[in-house]
Amino acid sequence: MDAMKRLFVLFLFFCQPAYAQPKAGKALIDSLINEINSDSHKGKEDAVNVVILRRISGAYYDVDDPQKGIEYGKQALSLAEKLGLKNELGPANNELGNNYCAKGDYPAAFECWLKALKIYEETGHKKDASFVLENIGRIFVVQGNLKDALGYYDKALAISEEIRDSAEIPHILGAIGGAYDAQKDFPKALEYYNKALEKHRKNNDKDEIANTIGNIGGVYGEQNDYIHALESLFLALRLNEELQDKMSILINLGNIGECYLNIAKDSTGRIYNDVLIPKGSNANLQKAIEYLDKSIALSKETANLSLLESLTKDLSEAEELSGNYKTALENYKLFVTVKDSVFNIDNNVKITNLETKRELALKDKQIEIDKIKKQNERVYYLSGIIVLFFIVGFAFRANKRLGKEKRRSDDLLLNILPAEVADELKNTGGAVAKNFDNVTVLFTDFVNFTKASEMMSPEQLIDELHTCFKTFDDITAKYNIEKIKTIGDAYLAVAGLPMADAKHAEHVVCAAIEINEFIAARRRQLGDKTFEIRIGVHSGSVVAGIVGIKKFAYDIWGDTVNTAARMQQTSDPGKINISQTTYDMVNSKFMCVYRGEIDAKNKGMMKMYFVE
Repeated sequence: MDAMKRLFVLFLFFCQPAYAQPKAGKALIDSLINEINSDSHKGKEDAVNVVILRRISGAYYDVDDPQKGIEYGKQALSLAEKLGLKNELGPANNELGNNYCAKGDYPAAFECWLKALKIYEETGHKKDASFVLENIGRIFVVQGNLKDALGYYDKALAISEEIRDSAEIPHILGAIGGAYDAQKDFPKALEYYNKALEKHRKNNDKDEIANTIGNIGGVYGEQNDYIHALESLFLALRLNEELQDKMSILINLGNIGECYLNIAKDSTGRIYNDVLIPKGSNANLQKAIEYLDKSIALSKETANLSLLESLTKDLSEAEELSGNYKTALENYKLFVTVKDSVFNIDNNVKITNLETKRELALKDKQIEIDKIKKQNERVYYLSGIIVLFFIVGFAFRANKRLGKEKRRSDDLLLNILPAEVADELKNTGGAVAKNFDNVTVLFTDFVNFTKASEMMSPEQLIDELHTCFKTFDDITAKYNIEKIKTIGDAYLAVAGLPMADAKHAEHVVCAAIEINEFIAARRRQLGDKTFEIRIGVHSGSVVAGIVGIKKFAYDIWGDTVNTAARMQQTSDPGKINISQTTYDMVNSKFMCVYRGEIDAKNKGMMKMYFVE
């Protein structure tokens, strides 16, 4: 149950804020913004406004809008630095760190928290220092540096015990348990989880009681002690249902299903407790399918792709062992689909929802306007003029709102299609595939993807792929190269369409060099916890257009695409392999080394060059 279990631990790590404030949601945000924009505060540079800005930053963290929290946190920090308010520098840096962490920018969070820690230590704010030390420890856990994580946790625990902070001590004990859990020191993990649970019970902290019991169940599952695992997981599930905690319900259902699946696969013939575990592998497979089905339904409801990926894989295996091969295949296909979609936002669904919302709004507004017009016919001329002014103002505001919705849908459309193709699609309802004679195709692939993935947790793997592909996107955008798609760990892009580019080959080679240098630097920094890359480039003609009519995607076809793929497949790790055609276009701009004629699959012998 390693994949589901690890997601549960990390989810708990970042659920609690480091610098606690009472949550009051949007009402608190509106109140604070009104206060800072009031006549008594607007434009003033004083300590009161620093506090208000900082509290707004924390409030946005509480309502899961970290980008807004970062904006206000930076304003608070800048004003505190300008006024020399040392006592406010720590809290301002701390709130910024919380929001960066919620956004997933861990390096920025780490930097802010270190600054806050230094100030808290200098000013003697021990409780705040303990919070920050704990969160820094969590960052090290995410990065797999468990030794340093435990070091920071121990410091945080020592401070909390010194000041007798009964609320924070169990949180730190649970975090230490999570660190030992991550390094598979299960006796230590259980020791600290149980210490944390005892103190959470004294504090009557129901959320943390449920979370800790769930973690304990996960540890028992890791050790194949399924009786104790299921006892804990079912207890945690009941508590989660009482608290209406959907995410924890989803995770515990999945862990219970995975327990039953592992029991069914157990070939030792052990007899389990009949109260929890029925005899016979088929009965346990049915239990596994039952709980995995429930968990999958919740994961779809909450749109949690990471959990859905793990759950569908387990369910496919359970259905296959049960002999339900058709259902097993359907779930495996869903698993593959979800896996390929982890890095893509479902822009098409959002666009459809926005367009539908806009059409319904237009229809409703038109009905309201027609109704008002009929009423105007029965009133005096002066009343008619007044109502007419009302209609104009109402329509203006409605059109303004609808214009905003249209801009949002247009932005989403431009995120998945080139601007020219998006315009054609909006104007005509379709887009005609076109031939482009002079383009250059870029194809990349990670060489040691499987090996690197074994060195990382699922979250680390996803974060690393996201970091790499985001950088690729930034580099290609700089050279006006059109990204086409990612295929697993491969990346496809093309220059010279939909707008012609006389320097398409030169631009692609420049981008390839920057991508190669980025990956090389990443390897020096992270070693085996990142990837090596092969890059292939070929120039020629392609056909480009939209595939299908539902969940459409812009794609390219032709021998040029296939040849670029062959250039990538016959390249070496850390090298950029280009064809003779591309070489003829760029040899005056770049130093290239002739490799000779090399056999390319289904292409025969081809002349190839490495760009140095």
